[in-house]
Amino acid sequence: MIDVDVSEIERVTDAALRHHGAGTFQAAEVARAVAAAESVGNRICGLYYLESYCQQLLSGRVKGDVEPEVTRPRSAEVVVDAKLGFAQPAFTRGLPEAVKAAREAGIARLAVCHAHTCTSLGYFTQQIAQAGLIGLGATNASPIVAPPGGKTRVIGTNPMAFSVPDGAGGVAMQFDQSTTTVALGKITMAKAAGEAIPAGWAVDADGVATTDPEAALKGSLVSVGGMEAGYKGWGLGLMVEMLAAGLTGSTFSRDVAPLKAPEGGPHDLGQFYVLIDPSSTPDFAERIAALGDAVQVDAGARMPGQGKVAAQRVTLERRVWEQARALAGGA
Repeated sequence: MIDVDVSEIERVTDAALRHHGAGTFQAAEVARAVAAAESVGNRICGLYYLESYCQQLLSGRVKGDVEPEVTRPRSAEVVVDAKLGFAQPAFTRGLPEAVKAAREAGIARLAVCHAHTCTSLGYFTQQIAQAGLIGLGATNASPIVAPPGGKTRVIGTNPMAFSVPDGAGGVAMQFDQSTTTVALGKITMAKAAGEAIPAGWAVDADGVATTDPEAALKGSLVSVGGMEAGYKGWGLGLMVEMLAAGLTGSTFSRDVAPLKAPEGGPHDLGQFYVLIDPSSTPDFAERIAALGDAVQVDAGARMPGQGKVAAQRVTLERRVWEQARALAGGA
């Protein structure tokens, strides 16, 4: 294990992406997201993805130097064409216009179209909340979930995120979760570590519950609600699919190759956000604070997202850090 400054993670990530063909702005935005994920212990969305980013830059699966195109077809609608590039720079380009639209109309939609995976969806809705707005986000992914009673994969883990401002530039509440019992990354990490997965996370190719991560990756993840009530999570996953793919003109999950595969077609995924301006409710911040107080009456209880502090220095597996530096050409 090795301790590394988060700023150094951002620097090395930026260098690695540029070393493999990403543009200056594009690399900086992705590196910022990777560092943010590592700072809060979200390993699945941090350096875990760096090698695949670099491989896909070389193969052309992601276009690392394209400039996103922002349009505003209607007063409360902002559309960003990521042009098969990274999602992070596309969101950054579209956010100011979407915030402006939401403040003008009270509510606005931001569609990021034809993008690479965004990894941590809450990273984006958090930025919306920090701008003083309520943010709801949805995105889809490669197919790994079959409908209850079926065996054919139709949708991805299809996460959704929700962030609420605290009225002082911070976040009062935030959750970021897949619509499956567990994120796919936890299955792949368990496989890499040679570990079993808990019962209830997945079924094999025959639809039988399994604790073998390899069998799970050949089968299907279980939707939120588990084996008995997975139809609840399945409905949420379909809702996300409709928003993320249906309203952005991007690819449905069933047609997306595994996200980390070096070769293959572009991800061409969509991210869909709703931005709500709470300022017309003058005491909104006080009401949210009161709700937070009620939640935290019992010791150990808290609002989702509270108590998570971004670290300035984190502990990494040495091989992960050495790989990142190697990808950056030793930088």
